[in-house]
Amino acid sequence: MKASRARLCAAVAAACLIGGAAPAYADTTDDLLLTLKQKGILTDAEYDQLMARKAAQPAPAAAEAPPPQQSAAQALDMSHYVKMADKGVGIQIGDVGVTFSGEVNGFYTHDSGDKATPEHTVAGGLATLGPKSSAVRNGLLPAFFKIDVTTQQAGWDVGAHFGFYPGINSVSGVGGANSAGTPQALATAGIDFRQVYLTFGKPNIGEFKVGRDIGLFGSDAILNDITLLSVGPTGGNAAPSNTSLGRIGLGYIYTDFQPQITYTSPKFAGFQVAVGAFQPLQTIGDNEVNKTPGFQGKVTYDWKNDDWSAHVWLGGITQKHNGIDGSPSYTGSAFDVGAKIGFGGLSVLGYYYNGKGVGTTGLFILSTDALGRKRKSDGFYAQAAYTLGKFTIAGSYGLSHLSLTSGEINPTLLDKNSAWVGQGRYQLTPWVTLLGEYVHTKSEAHGPNEANSDVLATGAILFF
Repeated sequence: MKASRARLCAAVAAACLIGGAAPAYADTTDDLLLTLKQKGILTDAEYDQLMARKAAQPAPAAAEAPPPQQSAAQALDMSHYVKMADKGVGIQIGDVGVTFSGEVNGFYTHDSGDKATPEHTVAGGLATLGPKSSAVRNGLLPAFFKIDVTTQQAGWDVGAHFGFYPGINSVSGVGGANSAGTPQALATAGIDFRQVYLTFGKPNIGEFKVGRDIGLFGSDAILNDITLLSVGPTGGNAAPSNTSLGRIGLGYIYTDFQPQITYTSPKFAGFQVAVGAFQPLQTIGDNEVNKTPGFQGKVTYDWKNDDWSAHVWLGGITQKHNGIDGSPSYTGSAFDVGAKIGFGGLSVLGYYYNGKGVGTTGLFILSTDALGRKRKSDGFYAQAAYTLGKFTIAGSYGLSHLSLTSGEINPTLLDKNSAWVGQGRYQLTPWVTLLGEYVHTKSEAHGPNEANSDVLATGAILFF
């Protein structure tokens, strides 16, 4: 009896284990009990008893079907949150676009100028003087890395913009990131944080900008200059800074990056207007506490059809200077005008500026004489470029002139800085361009002094 009960319990345990653990395979329990009966382990009565007990048990609830498995592609699909930016290198995170752009360049340059003797001395001259020199350096542009974060809020297009401009050459750091070069062991390059500004606007209203960015007066002159991609006159090559001169001071005054509050209108039939209030710049060498901002403005016109294109601009600047401690007070002002015309692979450009009390090379450098009287200045450059496939050949000539004031006697002061530029470019990839360039620079004083220098440069520039 005990053996029969033990067999019955074992069989019941097996039946319950199988039936409970795998309800989807209930027929297996029936087969097992039948096999035990046929082998004599269970009697007919025990078999009937177990089958009756099994039949009396409630049917187990059906197991819930496991949730459908996501494919790897579905699991990684974040297109509603992150997607490629329409332009540049960047992403779209929800309603916020983050775009990265940048540029890197480097050139080998050989500079050969007149000897540094009295007859070659020109105050404000840009031709290189001294021994021949070679350098591996940046061109007119240092490198840059720009971050733009944009979105739309309450119906406004808003953005934050940051531009880092590091160089490859070691600098002293005295006077800024683009200070005098220091090609010595253990020296470091500078980082010029020249752009940091916010924008907000609407398509039918225009855009407002608050922060530090490129100026309005003279900006189109440098942005369309072929030496922006290369070296131009070096401005000193034996101990290079993070930037060369390009055509700055040899056809236009440098616009500079300045603190500003500016407004740019929408385009109307190709026309667009920009105006702004700017942090007033002090006259180099004077003591000033300026009471009012500087003001700049620009009008542009753009037109294009299948073969032709045109970009025309007219700009202006004015600023009141309030001298202290014996420094003069005066108002400097200037205008500039230019046009760039394209037809197929050919483009030509003409530019002119004229001012009084704005100086030369940079804003308010050599702008007055020792008595505070305003010097007149003007300049121009002409440029042409032709592109055939991946090759571009380009050339330009430009001149900046600074006048003496009435009665001023200063024979070594700069009269003219001029330069010829010849350039060849090859677009190796959509990002990388290879360049070669020859530049002749001449500086002339109001007296008999003059200086000349020649530059050969070759290198590469990358934009993304």
